[in-house]
Amino acid sequence: MAKALNRYGSLIEKIFFDRYKDGAVSLDFSREDIEDAATDLDIKLPKNLGDVLYSFRFRNALPDRIVATQPEGMEWVIELAGRALYKFSLVKANRVLPRDDLVRTDIPDATPELIRAYALDDEQALLAIVRYNRLIDTFLGLTTYSLQNHLRTTVKGIGQIEIDELYVGLDKRGCHYVIPVQAKGGKDQIGIVQISQDIRFVEDKFPGMRCRAIAAQFMENEVIALFELTLQDDEIKVVEERHYRLVPAKKLNRDMIRDYRD
Repeated sequence: MAKALNRYGSLIEKIFFDRYKDGAVSLDFSREDIEDAATDLDIKLPKNLGDVLYSFRFRNALPDRIVATQPEGMEWVIELAGRALYKFSLVKANRVLPRDDLVRTDIPDATPELIRAYALDDEQALLAIVRYNRLIDTFLGLTTYSLQNHLRTTVKGIGQIEIDELYVGLDKRGCHYVIPVQAKGGKDQIGIVQISQDIRFVEDKFPGMRCRAIAAQFMENEVIALFELTLQDDEIKVVEERHYRLVPAKKLNRDMIRDYRD
């Protein structure tokens, strides 16, 4: 895996520096450019070319040579720019991390043991835990339903995107909501690219419904952080953050249940 990441890092560097000039804030490239660069560097590409970019978009840092060109307070991100089109964009450094001073709410664990036994990765496990424990309902104060997970779709002006899980919901007044959820495990961080794509998807596909973009992240000691996020002035802003820990019902603190206040 590390060797493949190094090879693909060399590939990303070549595509970037073939186009980079001092002062650039956006560098366009296409799927064909990836293939051409791989040929020049004698790098064997996977069948799904999107996998080459995915890790650098959401999981791993860009190569050091690219990072060295970033002005202070800015960072390069790789965005979709249409079907088989991409671009490096220089944006304000914008990451969301769980707070370490937030109160934790204990929730009786309703996750089936069979699900815990066979979840294949952190992301899959997190989505299942959130779903079975109805944490989106608890967090937003809505009645919600999972519509589809790992939704791959296209958005006008962006191209193909993937949403980890998509919920629909309604409130006590009958207002309908679309709730895209991104799941993050391990050291993955919540960034502007996925959140902006999710919001654009809702605007494009569900123009008559309200969007509430959610991110879920595993923390230490089996705590789950949930964030409601929005975009303001091209930055991610946290509307609300809550931390939940799933525990057996017999271990719930009855005093906290009785005395808890917002």
